[in-house]
Amino acid sequence: MDKKDSLKISIPKKAEYVSIARLTASSVGSKMGFNIEEIDDIKVAIAEACINLIQTSPKENNDNYEIEFNIYKDKLIIIVKDKKGTFTNEEIQKDDLKNQESKLGLFIIDALMDDVEFINYKDIGREIRMTKRIEVVRDGDAV
Repeated sequence: MDKKDSLKISIPKKAEYVSIARLTASSVGSKMGFNIEEIDDIKVAIAEACINLIQTSPKENNDNYEIEFNIYKDKLIIIVKDKKGTFTNEEIQKDDLKNQESKLGLFIIDALMDDVEFINYKDIGREIRMTKRIEVVRDGDAV
């Protein structure tokens, strides 16, 4: 389960840049050997994570947010980080996600990815950590 590679990008908190995150996720997923359906799931999940951070970020927070792709032989861990802001308990309660239209994006992320964590760091921001596992390692090795 050793990490093979790591890729980090920094993106402005503007909706028009979410496509960069989607394209990067698609490239990484393809290189790892995920199938088209899995890549589409990853692209949708990362877009929803980015949009959530943009929409829930304090208005005065114009800093970039970061996306980290941690590539393992058997899985991809994507971390979307915002150095400012926090998740509220209402935002991240999974039992309640299905009943709130405004939280639909978080419910979608949870449905598409194998593991999802919403992490608050006291005074230094928050992150959405998403894991997608490769069920069958294709061509003998990923990436």
